[in-house]
Amino acid sequence: MDDAQNPEPGPLASDLAAAVGLLMRQLRAAAPLGGVTPTQRAVLARLDRDGPATTAALARAELVRPQSMRLTLVALEEHGVVARSPHPTDGRQVVLSLTDEGRRLIGEARQAKRDWLTDALTERLTAEERRTLAEATALLRRVTGP
Repeated sequence: MDDAQNPEPGPLASDLAAAVGLLMRQLRAAAPLGGVTPTQRAVLARLDRDGPATTAALARAELVRPQSMRLTLVALEEHGVVARSPHPTDGRQVVLSLTDEGRRLIGEARQAKRDWLTDALTERLTAEERRTLAEATALLRRVTGP
């Protein structure tokens, strides 16, 4: 069998990581969030996906120190996309959540990404290639899921 029929896991992993990295860069470029850094973007996406959270919980989830997360959150508050509210059971803490502007910004960014990817899939791939990509997407979910 040739390499395409039975690829070695090591080179396949390298190729896949490079392709996914390029895809992610293309998606970010398709949906610029004016003045929002990649770290801030990740926090916005987490708050959108998981709901309100404390600074400590966000820091753990994003694998950064709480002090670093505080700086990120201050910047997001200055952009008007994150708001603080009292913690419901612990008066020493605050809970951060997306504002309406934050939800709008995330929604627009996601739509821009979908639009770019839809156009790319339509213009660059045949129907058969899109079917193959659908199968590969299911495999990627298996690789990344529990």
